[in-house]
Amino acid sequence: MNAKVMRFYFLITLIVVSFIVAFFIFRPFLVVLILAAVFAVVLRPLYRGILRRMSGSPGLAAFATMIFSVVCILAPLTFITIQIAGDAQHLYTSLSDGGGKTYLTTVFQYTNNVVAQYAPSLALSGTDFSASVDQYIKSGLAWLVQNLGGVFGGATRLLLDLFIFLIALYYLLRDGAKLKQMIITVSPLADTDDERVFARLELAVNSVIRGSLMIAVIQGILTGIGFTFFGVPNSILWGVAAALFALIPGIGTSLVLIPGIAYLFIIGATTPAIGLLLWSVLAVGLIDNFLGPKLVGKGMRLHPLVVLLSVFGGLAFFGPAGVFLGPLCISLLFALLSIYSHIVRQTAYD
Repeated sequence: MNAKVMRFYFLITLIVVSFIVAFFIFRPFLVVLILAAVFAVVLRPLYRGILRRMSGSPGLAAFATMIFSVVCILAPLTFITIQIAGDAQHLYTSLSDGGGKTYLTTVFQYTNNVVAQYAPSLALSGTDFSASVDQYIKSGLAWLVQNLGGVFGGATRLLLDLFIFLIALYYLLRDGAKLKQMIITVSPLADTDDERVFARLELAVNSVIRGSLMIAVIQGILTGIGFTFFGVPNSILWGVAAALFALIPGIGTSLVLIPGIAYLFIIGATTPAIGLLLWSVLAVGLIDNFLGPKLVGKGMRLHPLVVLLSVFGGLAFFGPAGVFLGPLCISLLFALLSIYSHIVRQTAYD
């Protein structure tokens, strides 16, 4: 082996070792940095618009965009988190003091009577259900309240992650073009292939955030508004639940809306129940068909089943940030496979 080859392999070894060390250095903040990169891509059109109005000052434009993200994204998320904790505590209290048990028993008995008329063999004992409902309520809701409380337990780490996120977002907005050019320079691919990779990755990010997840958030907001207006309690908690369930193919928000409508019918609020039913069909149900093509356009929108699996898999792997990162990683995989297929076909023809 000559000296030139030895120097090359030595350099490769140093690069690999450096990458491994860098990975362990950045690993505590890896998820935060990825989220910052995602939001930098999503907010880049806004950044460019602000940059044009600020006479080409990248620093000021990046700072203004960062402030926008705090006011319009992080502040509402903080408020919703606090409200969810309060709603969960209220739900736990109301279901533990006996009133919730009476309501659930009534719902069960009403359903059981309907089942008994058409399929008597499937009818269950209301007494058995009534005896065990306390145990399910207390164990399930106690777990929910306990885990929501954990969000506030790591306040120091949360503030540190927020600080890192905002700083990273600022510099990615300001210096994103330079970082992109540096990656293209060191990449072994042709510059046209690198540009194609970046274009597909940007399309993947926008398709996930502006597509499935944004529509799910809008459906959750509309569900919360409907519950508030028509008198279903703990509307913010159920709105967040609806946003999560909206990712489930086929049934989605109906897992939250149908029980809400049934609740209003059972307590005798027939007019609000009909109103919530119409709201569910006309506002919540049609929003996907109306906004989907406008938000995503001709982008690479994921199949609902893939979104569902990637969300829950992302939650298991990344934690709460997996709601964004799970679908995004799968979208990036599909984008890279598409680029690879294009390069292979191009090489075959050459």
